[in-house]
Amino acid sequence: MTISSIDSLLGKLGVTLDGYAGSDIHSISPIDGKLLASLKADSTSIIERRIQEAHQAYLAWRTVPAPRRGELIRLFGEELRTYKHELGQLVTLEAGKILQEGLGEVQEMIDICDFAVGLSRQLYGLTIASERPGHRMMEQWHPAGAVGIISAFNFPVAVWAWNAALAIVCGDSVIWKPSEKTPLTAIATQTLFIKAAQRFGSDAPAALTQLIIGGRDSGAQMVADHRVALVSATGSTRMGKQVAEVCAKRLARSILELGGNNAMIVAPSADLEMAVRAIIFSAVGTAGQRCTTLRRLFVHQSIYDTLVPRLKKIYEGLPIGNPLTSGTLVGPLIDEMAYNNLQKTIDQAIGQGAKISGGHRIDVAGYEKGFYVRPAIAELSAPADIMQHETFAPLMYIVPYNDLQQAIDWNNNVPQGLSSSIFTTDMREAELFVSAAGSDCGIANVNIGPSGAEIGGAFGGEKETGGGRESGSDAWKAYMRRTTNTFNYSHALPLAQGISFDI
Repeated sequence: MTISSIDSLLGKLGVTLDGYAGSDIHSISPIDGKLLASLKADSTSIIERRIQEAHQAYLAWRTVPAPRRGELIRLFGEELRTYKHELGQLVTLEAGKILQEGLGEVQEMIDICDFAVGLSRQLYGLTIASERPGHRMMEQWHPAGAVGIISAFNFPVAVWAWNAALAIVCGDSVIWKPSEKTPLTAIATQTLFIKAAQRFGSDAPAALTQLIIGGRDSGAQMVADHRVALVSATGSTRMGKQVAEVCAKRLARSILELGGNNAMIVAPSADLEMAVRAIIFSAVGTAGQRCTTLRRLFVHQSIYDTLVPRLKKIYEGLPIGNPLTSGTLVGPLIDEMAYNNLQKTIDQAIGQGAKISGGHRIDVAGYEKGFYVRPAIAELSAPADIMQHETFAPLMYIVPYNDLQQAIDWNNNVPQGLSSSIFTTDMREAELFVSAAGSDCGIANVNIGPSGAEIGGAFGGEKETGGGRESGSDAWKAYMRRTTNTFNYSHALPLAQGISFDI
């Protein structure tokens, strides 16, 4: 795949950029720094119109039976299966992740579609025993309204699907503001959804899913609009706090998926072969630009000198280059800013006593404008202040520990709380780690890395990660409103709590 073939790739996906052409937003491939497309940003009036259209679409869509709504998502899943390779290539071309990860991201979209189709027949309420004779209580779940989605560059389509597939079967409409760094993948995804909706028929309102192309101001307009019932935002903690504040002022709901700063503990009894594989993928996959990337590694002192030299040797030989090339495991950083942030953090870590391996820029022949780096390891004798902050790049801190409780405390002693893991064959250690006294993260794994979540479980974290949950389990409830109903089928009107109120 070459940059010159972008038009051909978009054509295969059915995408035409005629209505998007402009000079406001530039899609630049991190592979070689070349321009893929220049697009116009939507004006405030266009965004206003799209929000209103989404609201009107919700009013119609909410009355369509949920299993019928699930059929639309089933058809969308078919489109994704048909165009998995093309969309996966586009993800790689625009976001820079290796092709296997690009294809994996589209597979994740397919998986959540399958999940949502089943969910469309399982939006269960409750029947509740009433204390009053001749009465029945029940709960129902109803569509919430228009759902605003803000996605990040590193998972340019999968995170949208986590939200959109559930929102659609729940009876909501969707408004999507993708990252300005990855607009083409969003346009392609929207094109495939429209194709599925056309196959579905007239039950699907034309404006059921809306796309907003623009920067921070475009997202801010959507977040502030009272017609947007729920905002699901993925990105930095700084961004999430701003979204939360605006939503709170108008008493709207938000789902926030923010910073990670994830840790792994490798205990003395660990299967080191498994641990090595998990560490490498978790730390360098997506060039260290996942919210679940392994940032902090705590290795028991007794195995430190066995494990760490092996990791450093593997790091030195990692194949780095064009992510579209077979065999490449580490692609480029998204842009120069990400590279500069990595270098700044490395300098600070050295100032706090870290011994650095890697972290330098790699020249890849033919792709000199891409920001390719050798993944970095920072060895420290004890946790340092720099470890409190997440750097969105392939930089992993390694610290030896002596006592498991000490390692768990270090795992928890950061502002973020997304994902965590432990490698151990000691059942007591494993159970402690996932207990209430163990990891304080939203995800706590045993003998698997912190990265690579499945859609069946609710995804999200605690503390400055935002507390939101997306994808599986009962995350669907966030996209609906709950109503409690009481039916009186008697001929009397007894009051609750035995209150007497005679007239």
